[in-house]
Amino acid sequence: MRHNKKINHLGRTSSHRKAMLSNMATSLIMHKRIFTTVPKAKALKKVVEPVITRSKEDTTHSRRIVFKTLQDKHAVTELFQNVSQKVGDRPGGYTRIVRTGHRLGDNASMCFIELVDYNENMLQDTSAPKKTRRRRTRRKSTSPAAASTPQTVQADKDENIETTSSKEVESDEPKTDKE
Repeated sequence: MRHNKKINHLGRTSSHRKAMLSNMATSLIMHKRIFTTVPKAKALKKVVEPVITRSKEDTTHSRRIVFKTLQDKHAVTELFQNVSQKVGDRPGGYTRIVRTGHRLGDNASMCFIELVDYNENMLQDTSAPKKTRRRRTRRKSTSPAAASTPQTVQADKDENIETTSSKEVESDEPKTDKE
């Protein structure tokens, strides 16, 4: 049974895994979006979310705790000055994982993980008013007259008028026998 075995080891030793997740967390904070595999992104989410929550309170103790995880003073400064200001009112869920398909070489499932409040494209979509959808009828019309639109019916009538008028013109001319 797998009791209390929630951590994904990612095929690495403990020290390698901690260093990799620390570097990925630093890159995510500095660049706001990184491309990686889905298992790494899920493991990174468990590291980054508590760090961002800790950054909401700007004290020396919280800075030291965050530095213990990130090991980069520029990333800590960026986190406490910019990121924590944007996510201050958010009660959690600071990151988003969006799957992008499979890698060409080994078919690994790829994704990008990003900070939610820094994706301007998604923020603009939520602020824009949503268009209302019109209801569509599920019945199909059986008569051909009902299927055609008024413009096509008018065009059909115009063609019939032109063809009948050209026949009348031909019939008005005297016929001559050239045989």
